[in-house]
Parts: sequence; structure tokens; C-alpha cells
Amino acid sequence: GVAMGGIYGNCATTALEDAPLATRGLLSGILQQGYAFGYILAAAFNLAITSNQRYGWRALFWLAGFLPLLVALWRVFLPETETFLRVKEARKAGKVKDADGHEVSAVQAVINSIRPTLAHYWLTLIYLILMMSGFNFLAHGSQDLYPTFLSNQLRFSPGLVTLTTIVSSCGALIGGSVIGYCSSFFGRRLSMIVVLIAGAALIPAYLLPRDKSIVAGAFFQQLCVQGAWGVVPIHLMELSPEEFRSFVVGTAYQLGNLISSASSTIEATLGQRFPLKSSDDTSSEHRFDYGKVMAIFLACTYIYLLIIILLGPEKRHIEKVKKLEVELTDQQATEDGALSKLLTTPKDTQTERKA
Repeated sequence: GVAMGGIYGNCATTALEDAPLATRGLLSGILQQGYAFGYILAAAFNLAITSNQRYGWRALFWLAGFLPLLVALWRVFLPETETFLRVKEARKAGKVKDADGHEVSAVQAVINSIRPTLAHYWLTLIYLILMMSGFNFLAHGSQDLYPTFLSNQLRFSPGLVTLTTIVSSCGALIGGSVIGYCSSFFGRRLSMIVVLIAGAALIPAYLLPRDKSIVAGAFFQQLCVQGAWGVVPIHLMELSPEEFRSFVVGTAYQLGNLISSASSTIEATLGQRFPLKSSDDTSSEHRFDYGKVMAIFLACTYIYLLIIILLGPEKRHIEKVKKLEVELTDQQATEDGALSKLLTTPKDTQTERKA
């Protein structure tokens, strides 16, 4: 848990902070849909191999443990981002000292700066945690119990359950990339709000059909869910202070994940209050109306997220403004230097003539 929890914040900042401003929305969507792509790989591997060899589900865990090792080896050979190196050099140039006037190490300097940073950005961090709680409730609430809903309530075969989850993940891949790209033009908050409203409207198509047509509803529902998620990495990064992006992004994401971790348990527990009757017997089987519970849960989550995002800030152009300020400062310095040289030239000429 500690190892996995430390990945997201560093991954998001490493992938996005050096990217051109115009491409960050698209890259944010592609980055986030690594989740959906991994889900597709796991589902396909489970369908093709798990039941065809003697190790069963253990083979799926071996695959899940092997792929991150390849990513770790790949990361070893990649350099640090220019933004990180710039912040690192700024810390060195600052020569941070303790109360006794002695210089402290870079690690100690970071530790010493965490407290004032939290004191300044505590409200932003709380907002990000609340936002990520909603997004994680949305993801887990729409996905975790869905295979159980398909198999237990709709009596889908294991193959059809796997096919439905793969199709829904394909919708997630498309939605995350497209909406992430659109957010660079229409704004982070507006893009998320539009797809959240669309996702809420698609709840009936996601849960009410009782035949294979539900696959289409799953595709478009996850397109909306992960479409909104595609904007999350870049939105988190833009709202975080530059020197602590990894910390703020990772902390907000993981605390939100922690708060929402009981999503499937909540849905399963509530689902037991709505048992289904068998068609040939008046007694209740161990089948429950998970669809009703998931619909109510998702509707509440969509409303919560819409309120949070409507009330929240957006800093899509903040780095563009900073870049323009630096360029204007450099231009002004150049003009001042040229003007100063022009004003001093006559004096130098008169001195040369006297000589």
C-alpha cells in the first residue's frame, strides 16, 4: 500500500509538468486512462488464460506484479524533469539555514518548508481531498460491484461479464482522452461538469436494461465517468503549489481514495435490503437488487461532485500568465539596458574627442 500510494503523485507531475501547455489536457486524459487500459489487460488475461491453466487466479496476480517491474526499469533510464531540476537549483541557491544560522540539507529544507506551505495552502488541500473523495466514490461506485450486478442479478455468464467490462473500459479510454483534450479549450471545470451531467442522465441506461443492450449503456457511462477523470491529473497539478506538486497531488488523491474505499461495501450492504424473488418460488434467493442501490449511490455522487466543482477554483492559465510575466520582465530589462547604453553614448563620445 505504501509503495503503490507513492506512485500517483510523482507519476502525474513527471508526466505533465514539462509538457507544452496546449497538450497537457490531452496527456492528462491519456495518463489517467492507463487505469482503464490496465483493466482491459486484466480482464482479457482473465478471460483467456485464468481458467485454462492449473494456477487459476494466481496467474493474474503474477502478471500484475510483472508489468510494474518493466515500468520501474524504464523509469530508471529517464531523466528528471526540467521543472524539478529548476526547483532543486532554486533550493540550493537559497541556502536555507536553521535557527542557529547553520545551512541545512536539501531534505531538511523541504521538511522545514512543509509546515508553512500547509499553513498557506490548507484550504486548497482540503478542497482537493473533498473533490477526490467524490471522484473516487464515482469510479468505485460505478465499477466495483458492477460485475457482481451483471452475474448475480442479470445472470450473465462469466464470459459476457468480462466482455461487458472490456467494452466499458474502451469507452473509458475514449472519454478520458477526448474530454482531457477538450478541457484545454473549454476549461477544466466546464468539461467535467458537462460529462458529469451526461453521466447522471445515463444512469438508467447503465443499470435498467436486462439484456445484452446494457453493454451500450456501460460503454457510454464509463465514457462519462472516465471522461471527467481524464481532466483530474492536470486539474490537480494546476491547483497545487509548484514546489510541492507531487506531495499535494498524491496526498489529495490517496486520502480521497481512502475515504471512498468503502464504496462497494456500502453498496453490497444496502443491496441486501432489497432481495429478489425467484420466478418459480415465493422464497428469497441469495440475489439482490444491486442495480437499484447503485443507481441511488451514483445519483448522489454525481450531485455531490457537481456542487464541489461548481464551487471550486480553476487555474488553467496560471502557468501561461507566469510565462508571459517572465518574458515581459526579460523584455523590459533588455529595453532598459538598451536605453541606458543610448543615454551614456554621447558622454563616451565627448570623452574620446577630448582625448
